[in-house]
Formats: sequence, structure tokens, C-alpha cells
Amino acid sequence: MPIAKPNDDYTQVIQEMLEIAGKHGVKLNPEGIEMNESGMDFLVGFAEEAGTGARWILRKPRRSDVLERADNEARVLKLIQSHLPVDVPDWRIYTPELIAYPLLGGQPAASVSMEGYAWNMDHENPGDGFVRSLAETLVALHGVDHDAARAAGLRVKSPQEVRVETAQNMEDIKNRLGVSDALWERWQKWLEEDSYWPTHSALIHGDLHPPHILIDERVQVTGLLDWTESEVASPAKDFVLYYAIYGEHNLRVLLDRYAQAGGRVWPRMFDHIVEQHAAYPVLIAQFALLTGQEEYMTMARNTLGLTE
Repeated sequence: MPIAKPNDDYTQVIQEMLEIAGKHGVKLNPEGIEMNESGMDFLVGFAEEAGTGARWILRKPRRSDVLERADNEARVLKLIQSHLPVDVPDWRIYTPELIAYPLLGGQPAASVSMEGYAWNMDHENPGDGFVRSLAETLVALHGVDHDAARAAGLRVKSPQEVRVETAQNMEDIKNRLGVSDALWERWQKWLEEDSYWPTHSALIHGDLHPPHILIDERVQVTGLLDWTESEVASPAKDFVLYYAIYGEHNLRVLLDRYAQAGGRVWPRMFDHIVEQHAAYPVLIAQFALLTGQEEYMTMARNTLGLTE
């Protein structure tokens, strides 16, 4: 993960962060602040609180479109604080210019490096403690009452609405960027076959990949980060990246633990997750169109099966 020490490039940004924190009653040491620029949505700083030495996370939005998702995350965090068996960020400061909260315990299951993931666990053979604690956390999250989510201002989608929206997003990306014939045909078979699809919705994290999963020294899940994509939608979405990263066998193990912990499953849940992963290029393309950055556009075209 690229970490930058304070320098002329960040002097003004750091000063702005310190001033906003101070206005909200949080005095941070100006020395030793580290900046992490790997995030696509936020520039992140790590600072110590004066007097206590407590570590804080400082997040500065990179673009204005991030603010809408940040509003959603703020509502989600307020709702789930008391529902999960693991920690989530406690936003003490939330403004359009700065989000700040005390650093949670544990370390990410992996961090992002130039070569991909830099792992803090055995991702080929996740231990039972990791799988069990993740399954129990997902069961608790997916069990949050929909009326409470709606009252908190979150997006609440029925199973049919999720399916219709999925089809519309596919059509939009096909029209704007294109998609290979083989991939389009696969998507349509998935959309049309009822047996793939769940008949229930759940409050989901929405972007559950290793850097957002905190673990302790026993490799048990202790916290979840980055809730910008959270909503009531298909519970399968919280397993798609797990399948992509940890593999088919480990997904089956997680689904077994999820069911044992009380999670609601359906006969073709595994198959649905595999097909939803095949549709992941839609999300990549949506992000590329949102940011307008050529590197993401290239990635999107590649995953959509398009050639120059």
C-alpha cells in the first residue's frame, strides 16, 4: 500500500484536515501524519490525537460524486452499530471536506499493493475461525430489519427490483460501451432463469473484499470497513468477491457456515453467485463511466470482452 510521508504535496491538505478536526474538538498532532493515496474515492490520512496518542483515520473525498455514497455510509453506520458482532467505524467528524474516526483494532485481511493484494492471512486456506466469524457477521447483517433500514433512509429493494435493475444496468452498459456476444448471452440466461434468483432481500455490505475485512492475531473477523455501497438488495452480492478471491471451494465452505449460523439460503445460491460474478464487468464499467479515467475504461472494455 503506497504510504506517503508529509511533504509539500500534502502540506495544505494536512493543514485543512487539522483545522477541521480542531473545530470539532479533536486535536491531532501535526507531526508524523501519514497519507495513503491508494483509495479510488478518498485520500486517507493516519494521525495521532494529542495527549492520548489514539490513532485516527482521516478521509478526504476525491470527487463530489463520493459525497452521495458517503451520506449513505453515514446512515448505514448509525443503523448497524448495535446489530453486528464486530466493529464498524464510528464517524466522530462528518463534513463534505473531512470524515474522521478512531482507528479500529485489527488489520485488514489484505491491503492493496502495486502487485495486487498483500495478504495478512492464508487466503488459499482460510481457517475455520475466519470463516465462522465472517459467516456469523453476515448472518447478523443480513438479518437487520428492512423497516429499520428504510426508516434510516437506506435504499430498500425487493428481489424483483434487484433483478430488473440488473437487467437495466446491463442494457445501459451494452448501449454505451458494448459487450461481447458470449458474455451478453450468458447474462441473459441468468436473468431469465427463475431458479437462480433469491426470493428475499437483505441489508448487505455491498463491497466485501479483503481490505474491508479486519482480522485479529487469531485470524478472526473483528471489523468491517467502507460501507458506501450498503443497501437492502440481494444477499448474494456479499459473496461475489469472496468467490472471486478465495475460490470455489472456500465459497462453498463459507455458505455452509452461513447456513449453519442461521443464514437464509436457496438451492441455487452458489450458482447465482457464480453468475453474478460473471456480471461484475457491469459494475466496473459503471465506475469507469463515473470517473471518466482511461485506465478504468480500459479495464472495463477488457472485462466486457471487447477488443480494439
